Amino acid sequence: MEKMKVFYEELLNWYSQNRRVLPWREDPSPYHVWLSEIMLQQTRVEAVKEYYRRFLDSLPDVASLAEAPEELCLKLWEGLGYYSRVRNLKKAAVEVMENRGGEIPNTCAELKKLPGIGTYTSAAIASIAFGERIPSVDGNLLRIFSRLTMYEENIRTPAALKKAVECYTELMPEKTETIPEENPCGNFNQALMDLGNAVCLPNTTPDCGNCPISEFCRIHRERPGREADLPAIRTGKDKKVEHLTVFLIRSEGKTAVRKRPARGLLAGLYEFPNTAGELGRDEAVKWLREHSLEPLRIRRIPDAEHIFTHKKWILRGYEVITEPFSEGSIPFIMASAEEITDKYCIPSAFGTYLKWLDLNSSVPLS
Repeated sequence: MEKMKVFYEELLNWYSQNRRVLPWREDPSPYHVWLSEIMLQQTRVEAVKEYYRRFLDSLPDVASLAEAPEELCLKLWEGLGYYSRVRNLKKAAVEVMENRGGEIPNTCAELKKLPGIGTYTSAAIASIAFGERIPSVDGNLLRIFSRLTMYEENIRTPAALKKAVECYTELMPEKTETIPEENPCGNFNQALMDLGNAVCLPNTTPDCGNCPISEFCRIHRERPGREADLPAIRTGKDKKVEHLTVFLIRSEGKTAVRKRPARGLLAGLYEFPNTAGELGRDEAVKWLREHSLEPLRIRRIPDAEHIFTHKKWILRGYEVITEPFSEGSIPFIMASAEEITDKYCIPSAFGTYLKWLDLNSSVPLS
């Protein structure tokens, strides 16, 4: 028991002096913590900060989120990727308002019943927003666990996660007279997250000289200098590679976009017209004519690639200037620059071409 108390005190002393100042930590209301944790799934902290502020400016509470049109939610999320996150966030907000009296659940078990909230996220919200004594084990905590305990099995397994949860549950404090912090469990989880971000680093030698809990770390004691050997990670299959040709079709001050299917990858979002394969110029012209477009000018623009969780897109780009045509004669929406900016949610997979459009907005369109 004394060893666990020392572990916690050393960790929290370090955290009080080195904690990251993050907007959702400064006002950790349940809605703020929930929103930040959903945004942070598979996304870097620095990338999230501005999205978080912008989202709250438009939708400051769970009631406004529940009432918001899905198109607005998607637009506020544009560029963050994994759009099912914001769709589930809205569904969960509706559930909270309609069936839970507008109150976000305050336990991990109840939070997990909401759409889009899994094991890690429910534990993070429950501990940080409500003080529940439960570890929220993400990649940082798994890495620290593997080094603390010298766990040498594959860290990316349910068995490893179970062991890590058991380990941290034993180490996690309860509020007592000797640990008077208002939220010791939330602070414990956030301290470990920051430790993994700043000290117990991945894919490089960790900064053990500045680690507040190095005396408790088995691999540091038993294999000094070899800390980066853990965690053990065994990866699966290589990502599937898909080649696409993307068209920036421009006419009379507008650019063609279209809505993706309601199901599947990037469901219901907007994209620039594209087709499978890397088309040469003659093939590209043929594709355009098959879609009732007559190009006045066609030129190659930057290639791009985008990596999803299970696949990789390699994109070949063409800018196409076409003759004017009547509304409804092509299977695309002709959108102004303002509409592309404010209305149509185009995912970051096409980010290279969004940037290219912005940089070349002065190019004559017809």
